[in-house]
Amino acid sequence: MNADTNHPASAGHRPVVGICARTAPVTLQGSDLAVCLALRSHVAFLAEAGCTPLLLPPLPGAEDVAGRLDALLVPGGPDLDPALYGARPHPATRAVDPDADRAEIALVERALDAKIPVLAICRGMQLLNVLHGGTLHQHLSDVTGHDGHRPRAASFTLGRRPLKLLPGSRIAGVLDEAEPATACHHHQAVDRLGAGLSATGWADDGTVEALEVTGHPFAVGVQWECGQTPDARLHHALAAAAARAGNSPAAARPGT
Repeated sequence: MNADTNHPASAGHRPVVGICARTAPVTLQGSDLAVCLALRSHVAFLAEAGCTPLLLPPLPGAEDVAGRLDALLVPGGPDLDPALYGARPHPATRAVDPDADRAEIALVERALDAKIPVLAICRGMQLLNVLHGGTLHQHLSDVTGHDGHRPRAASFTLGRRPLKLLPGSRIAGVLDEAEPATACHHHQAVDRLGAGLSATGWADDGTVEALEVTGHPFAVGVQWECGQTPDARLHHALAAAAARAGNSPAAARPGT
């Protein structure tokens, strides 16, 4: 088994992995409510890998718990506020929540500074790029000329695109397969890559599908929807990195 996917049980404790929550409307027992939630698959994959998932609402001050985490998962979600990267909103950009964006950016920045392992998925990868000074294509089909990354369908449908990975990269080591492919659902993507980031995966049309923070023990962004398929390899890789982080001396963990 690849070193990045070893089960963390040997660490002697259950690493705590923060999951950035999403706010969404639901109807429960006839009442319309707004709730903070996470995909059950993210919770289940991390739990089965020996971790304790912890939901983190997108509020100011959430960054203060970063140093007490063993890892952080930043899932998919709504579009980022284009003002964060100096752009005007595209007509297709929607569901923007500037306050939540800034709270999440502060949390991710604090986690990276503390060298906590980070897995950033879809919107999470885009946020990682913007945090490092990068920009986004606000509507990818304007650039690629197709809707293959977010197929037009009556129900939620994943786009399947061949994936080219940088040999020797962390993401290539985690996936470890001859012909990887994405399972994606995104209409935005990396435009200018942020400073201190390395692109490590691309779709067949050149869209950046994976990136890594240079010099960080484990900070990986993927554009595809891991969590919407049965593939738990990235969650298990994060869990293994969390176990290693949990074994580090507390003095080396800012905020603890």
